[in-house]
Amino acid sequence: MLHIEFTTDLGARVTVDVESPAQLLDTQRQYGRLGWTSGDVPSGGYQFPLENEADFDWTLIGARRWTSPDGEELVIHRGHAYRRRELEAVDSRKMKLPAAVKYSRGAKSTDPEHVREKSDGEFEYVTLVIFRGGKRQDRYATPRQNAQGAQPTQASRPAPQAATRPAPRPAPVAASADDETPF
Repeated sequence: MLHIEFTTDLGARVTVDVESPAQLLDTQRQYGRLGWTSGDVPSGGYQFPLENEADFDWTLIGARRWTSPDGEELVIHRGHAYRRRELEAVDSRKMKLPAAVKYSRGAKSTDPEHVREKSDGEFEYVTLVIFRGGKRQDRYATPRQNAQGAQPTQASRPAPQAATRPAPRPAPVAASADDETPF
């Protein structure tokens, strides 16, 4: 039996028992949909293969996608909004890094020092997730709607039933002044 400790969106700590390792990710998805998180974000953020970015299942880490009123795509995690940033590949004598996609936000004074990263100038930021290199892991992808791995098509959906309407009721008779309620 495995035990996972979650922190709810209101800060309560809850321990959940999992029967087998095969059920672990499904359990994380189930409670992650509620905004519950397990563990702390590692320094530098979670790292996943770049090929998983397009259909990553954010519920695994207790996060969700959100579109701001301005139309900007963000990820919400523990009450913070993280922006998507594309990083170009680096190929120099000192460093070689493949292209990446990073979800990060500006650091706040309440953020622990070990999660803060410095950028050019005085600006600091906190990374939630970075997608870089690696081989795609299907277990991190959002689960499909059916067993064939595809979204249901219009042809496979049952035809909607014709709605039956109740018989019309006769219009109520206007009440006289004597029939009115006293309040």
